[in-house]
Amino acid sequence: MSDTYSIFRKFPSLELAKELETMLQTHGIESILGDNVSSVDATISGGTLQNQIEIRIKPSDFEKAEAILEKNVEDLIDQIDKDYYLFQFTDEELYEVILKSDEWSPFDYKLAQKILTERGKSIDKDLLASLKNERLKLLAQPEGNQKPWIIAGYIFSFLGGFLGLIIGYFLWTSKKTLPNGQKVYSYSAKDRRQGKYIFYIGLIIIPSALLIRILMEF
Repeated sequence: MSDTYSIFRKFPSLELAKELETMLQTHGIESILGDNVSSVDATISGGTLQNQIEIRIKPSDFEKAEAILEKNVEDLIDQIDKDYYLFQFTDEELYEVILKSDEWSPFDYKLAQKILTERGKSIDKDLLASLKNERLKLLAQPEGNQKPWIIAGYIFSFLGGFLGLIIGYFLWTSKKTLPNGQKVYSYSAKDRRQGKYIFYIGLIIIPSALLIRILMEF
């Protein structure tokens, strides 16, 4: 079932994740609560151990879930004190909050729009849609050059190590989820091709190495 769900939000604590899970369930959106991607994939992509708790929902529910979060935030914005840190942001910094909405809470995203509007800046649906599309294009780009991992993968595969097999598999198949629920490959076509080669080399050499070791014992 988890294959039909995509990461909607990540949280540093179970308590925060549970709050969102309850909100989504109240509005009829099914969700899966779980920890982060595998440590091997996180290591290859340069990830950390932060944001371990994930809320996964169906990609078809992303738009509805976003609307629910925005409505919940709008009810709180008018109550915020003026000493809230976003009020000290420059216009450029507030636009960056809007551009990188996936890195900020829904509250900060909506408040940044409100502050800019109060400062006389134009914030309309076309601008928001344009910024969101540009952000999606940026996030969809493959991760940087994976040459060190490719070299390590070949070495371990030729030595008959399972680590080479694992590295090759994740370089070849690893995907990331965009804020709109779309899944794209994490690495470039070139790096994925190398990962595929590494995987198949390991697939051939590991059984051969095990067979040789067994025969040597006789």
